[in-house]
Amino acid sequence: MGVALDGESLSHRRARVTGFLLDENLPARLTFVPSLPVSHALAIGTNPSDSELWSHARMKQLVIVTKDADFSDRILVSDPPPWIVHLRFGNMRRADFHRFLASVWAQIESLLPVNKLICVYADRIEAFS
Repeated sequence: MGVALDGESLSHRRARVTGFLLDENLPARLTFVPSLPVSHALAIGTNPSDSELWSHARMKQLVIVTKDADFSDRILVSDPPPWIVHLRFGNMRRADFHRFLASVWAQIESLLPVNKLICVYADRIEAFS
């Protein structure tokens, strides 16, 4: 495993993202097409635990897209995979949610896999490596 000059692991910078896993609190389908395949937590089973989602995403080298802060907390003390996209904007009507996410998705994808956590707010995106 490589180490950056600041002592940080470089393993996630070399890993390859293979797709996106939408958490169960998000719509099962997106109205836009990301560059990589998208699956939903329901494909793993009914009400999978956070640990089951994490393990599945880790094994498959997926990005977990979620509104659940637990994943953000966990990735801060872990190395990817998985990577986390934490949606930190308030509730929106479904059409507005899809429109907003589509408008920022290219920027989100451009921040992967170099950054292990991407926080998406209504007015900005923050990335953490």
